[in-house]
Amino acid sequence: MRIGLLGTGPWARMAHAPALSAHDGLDFVGVWGRRTDAAKELADLHGTRVYDDVDVLFADVDAVAVALPPAVQAELAVRAARAGCHLLLDKPIAATVEEGRAVVEAVEAAGVASVVFFTTRFQSETETWIAEQAGARGWFTGRAEWLGSVFTSDSPFADSPWRRAKGALWDVGPHALSVLLPVLGDVRRVAAAAHGPGDTVHLVLDHAGGASSTLTLSLTAPTAAAGVVLELRGESGVTPLPESSEGVLTAFSRAADALLDAARTGGPHPCDARFGLRVTEILAAAEGMLDGG
Repeated sequence: MRIGLLGTGPWARMAHAPALSAHDGLDFVGVWGRRTDAAKELADLHGTRVYDDVDVLFADVDAVAVALPPAVQAELAVRAARAGCHLLLDKPIAATVEEGRAVVEAVEAAGVASVVFFTTRFQSETETWIAEQAGARGWFTGRAEWLGSVFTSDSPFADSPWRRAKGALWDVGPHALSVLLPVLGDVRRVAAAAHGPGDTVHLVLDHAGGASSTLTLSLTAPTAAAGVVLELRGESGVTPLPESSEGVLTAFSRAADALLDAARTGGPHPCDARFGLRVTEILAAAEGMLDGG
């Protein structure tokens, strides 16, 4: 499969470009970015072509991987799908429900495959754990703490305008939801939402399976307090999410495998654009409650 990359920021440099370049099933055709000089630098680093015109890139490839801010991603994903490109998207797929719905409509109208990259979801230990827990019954509650120190450390993502604007809810919230939803079921309603220190938010979710979950999300945690904890409690006891030994490159490569499979079979992946839209809808509902709507 011929694939292009949209985006040149830290995430594109750390994950997308090296994983696409190393993947045996992909022909990494080229890079487009909003800054041509950065796109050229990244393309040269991986021995591929820089594109000045994104529509020319769409015409030259079978698929695109996107590493751009959500609002920019959504607009270009619609254009790419209409050009017949399969989509390897990043979370969240859009900054609003309307933008996310436009992506889904474009994907379905064009009949292209889509996969949304939730890093944790594409780690093999997590995938196995989710399958095991989804097959169990009697879940009572879930607890997720996704605490980052992006804004309290020298993180390469600290200057990201969209993260500054949208905060932990939209940046790490999708990771927590991507694990909880396939086990506890869809969210029937956001029962409560409250602000904490910095960009920290606390959510209480009511799930279709009858369980509830609590989420604490932050990008402003002290470095020593950062980390991820997720556990389920139910009839079988307490079950924690296992730590993964796999890094982001392995996870992204598995997401690319999923896109290849979805494009070959025509079957939807569990983390497709429609799932990404559902995550966006839940985030928007929580944001509305936090803003007093």
